[in-house]
Amino acid sequence: MSDLPRLGVVIVTHRSGDVVGDCLDSLLSSKGVALSVVVVDNASPDDTAAVVATRRATRPHDMTWLPTGQNGGFAAGVNIGLDHLMQDPQITRFWVLNPDTIVLPGTARAFATHAPAQDFAMIGGRVTYADTPDAIQIDGGTIDWRTGQTRNLNQGKPADTPPPDPDDVDFVTGASMVVSRQFLAQAGKMPEAYFLYYEEVDWALQARDLPLLYCAQAVVQHQAGTAIGSPKPGQSASPFSEWFKHRARMKFVRRHRRVSYYGAVAFTFGKAIQMLLKRDARAAEAILRGGLGMAPPRAVADRLAEGGVKL
Repeated sequence: MSDLPRLGVVIVTHRSGDVVGDCLDSLLSSKGVALSVVVVDNASPDDTAAVVATRRATRPHDMTWLPTGQNGGFAAGVNIGLDHLMQDPQITRFWVLNPDTIVLPGTARAFATHAPAQDFAMIGGRVTYADTPDAIQIDGGTIDWRTGQTRNLNQGKPADTPPPDPDDVDFVTGASMVVSRQFLAQAGKMPEAYFLYYEEVDWALQARDLPLLYCAQAVVQHQAGTAIGSPKPGQSASPFSEWFKHRARMKFVRRHRRVSYYGAVAFTFGKAIQMLLKRDARAAEAILRGGLGMAPPRAVADRLAEGGVKL
């Protein structure tokens, strides 16, 4: 048995054949750490399975492929992966990692060794944009409780910006998040009510007395927007992304701060008007439908039906 520090890794894929190979190549090149990697596939219709299979054939670390046969959403996939990894009592921390990320050298070991004790809820690091790696996407996030809107700390700032004070962080991004076994025992698994967006925000509220930590040596580059059209420099959010994001924001407010409901609704109308002023009627419709609890726009509904998704 290796005496290297251990780290379980959960990667959830869906239509990820174009990006997951780069993610796995960078992850499996990690040194000084023993990785147990599980790739949970949410019914990808593309070549994701074949891409992962080529990496498994030459695996320097333990690697498992778990196809679910359906797309139950991000959190459902994460929880399947956690169930698998938690069977090994030697794994005490678990890294949830997006398939469209590139892991920088040293990041896996940094996550595996940061804060030797297990009395933490989550550890986050720096996520930069893969297209513009000198720009930060997120260093952790904050919640505006008046509207339910979340904000990315240090977004757009240079990659050499000093790290945030962990006390200022309300949640760790689900694109690159380490959770402890102690946190899982206390909080349970990732909430599955959202399908996309806000799962990690909700989960972080269960930390209670366990701290959220920041590891400055843990950096990944994020190819944002490859699967669902999330926004990134030079690219606006897709209607698919907008509908899910505002739908999830309202779910979050109703679950945790009902007094902010009307402020959250006002924010929905404000964002929709903003999109109309930019002459983006499709985004405005998606925001209104998501924020007001309405069915998705036709294009979004068609894509969900194509993937066999029932919300």
